[in-house]
Amino acid sequence: MTARAPIALAVADFRERVRRPAYAVTLLAAVGLACLAVPDAASHWVIMDVGGYRGVYTSAWIGTVTALAGALWLTMAGFYVVRDAIARDERTRVGHLLAASPLRTPTYLVGKCLSNVLVLASMAGVLAVTAPLMQFARGESGAFDPVALLLPFALITLPPLVLTAAAAVLFETVPLLRGGVGNVVWFVVSMVLVLGGQSRNAPLGGIGVRQAAESMRAALVEQGIDVSGREFSLGLTSVAEPLRTFRWDGFTPDGAFMGSRLVLLAVGIAVALLPTLWFGRFDPARGLGRGPVAVPSKPGRGRAKAQDEILGDLPRAGRGEPGMGGPVGLPVPPATATVTMTAPGRGRAFWRLLAGELRVLAGGVSPWWWLVVAAVTVAGFATPEPATLLPLAWIWPVLVWSRLGTLRVEHGVEGLLGAYPTMWRGLLAEWTAGVVLTAVTGIAPAVRMAATADWAGVGSWAGGALLVPALALALGVATRTHRVFQVVYLGLWYLAVNGVAALDYMGVVRSEGVPAGPSPLAVGGLALLLVGAALAVRTARHAVR
Repeated sequence: MTARAPIALAVADFRERVRRPAYAVTLLAAVGLACLAVPDAASHWVIMDVGGYRGVYTSAWIGTVTALAGALWLTMAGFYVVRDAIARDERTRVGHLLAASPLRTPTYLVGKCLSNVLVLASMAGVLAVTAPLMQFARGESGAFDPVALLLPFALITLPPLVLTAAAAVLFETVPLLRGGVGNVVWFVVSMVLVLGGQSRNAPLGGIGVRQAAESMRAALVEQGIDVSGREFSLGLTSVAEPLRTFRWDGFTPDGAFMGSRLVLLAVGIAVALLPTLWFGRFDPARGLGRGPVAVPSKPGRGRAKAQDEILGDLPRAGRGEPGMGGPVGLPVPPATATVTMTAPGRGRAFWRLLAGELRVLAGGVSPWWWLVVAAVTVAGFATPEPATLLPLAWIWPVLVWSRLGTLRVEHGVEGLLGAYPTMWRGLLAEWTAGVVLTAVTGIAPAVRMAATADWAGVGSWAGGALLVPALALALGVATRTHRVFQVVYLGLWYLAVNGVAALDYMGVVRSEGVPAGPSPLAVGGLALLLVGAALAVRTARHAVR
């Protein structure tokens, strides 16, 4: 293999990715992020706040702010965009061909990392292209300086994205981190990296915030503005009054900062190569370090068990046994045979469906998981402020919620369950099971708020209990994957916990002791709309079969 092999592999993988509709969605999201980073002068939502000030919208300010926003959000969300590269090779059986080829494991890992970098860099490129358009659209400065606008992207945005791309490769080669656990772990890790990267003592210069902030403070002092006690903030925040402006012409990176960027790139390469120690590149002869486990193409013992749980209320003659004919293991009865299915009453059928959905949703959950739920519940009854425990209670089940709407696809029974005569009843039972799980995990704060006559808090709690499983179900049905809900919900939860009242579905943001978020009726109505959307998608998908 030549030195060009990783580049060829990366380019081929990148070309395959850009053909997907999801790639166009990610680019549109990058355009939205650029617009968000340069808000209207009268906006009360900002990305960067320098103690109540912002820079005039020059090329230097817009380039730096957009680059910092890209480093902040693409580091967090970009991981979820690119983390499926190795697993896709296993699912499509391309990995089996690679295992028989002379391609070396380091070459493969570097190629996948470079492919991830290309995807993330293309998103950063969209930010860079949109930034000058935003400068001219805002109309505060007509002088265009391409160097001042583009240099921050090279120094601030790209190095963290290389580290993110390498982390995606690393997570895909570690068994514990391949699935939903890895999604949650990266959310926590990225928050630590992003928040810690804004501090003065951040290793390797962090994400470049400190250098930019010091230069901005110096510009404020030169213009006679008192900076004592003024805080610098980066991230989507709400301000009471539109920010005042000052002139800032950018910052000049010193040698130490340039060196830290190079070291950060080297760390990213080292992280990408680290799995060489255990990753077997899909070689079945190497038990330790095999690639991600593929979903079996034929029903096996594990899938049969899952079918038994999901189809527990159907007669066995109507669902067949693993290994028999049909796409999900259905036997083909003789032409003269008849299958009799006794339909229970409507009310009884729903409750049996609900019981089955609860068994499926909780199936496979470790006793340790329930132990944590019990501990959080006890703490919720003991703490003086029960509402403060609700965010913890409603982040722990994220991996279980994400199974809503996806299990029938995962275990190959979607076609069979789609033949159920009243599809809405099964979907309603699935959502209700999610509501029950949500209520159980957050029962302590609800009881405590009811005991203190905090009915506004109880109403917000009820709205959240309806919304979370509805969101999981709608995204699961629409995307057929766990990952989308996990990413969306983690972001929604983070914004609610950090005081964004407009997105507070739990009632934890309070004003004068009353929840400041949306009305519980509005939240509950949104939950019903999401359930209706899930039903519409599932019905439409069944109609075109």
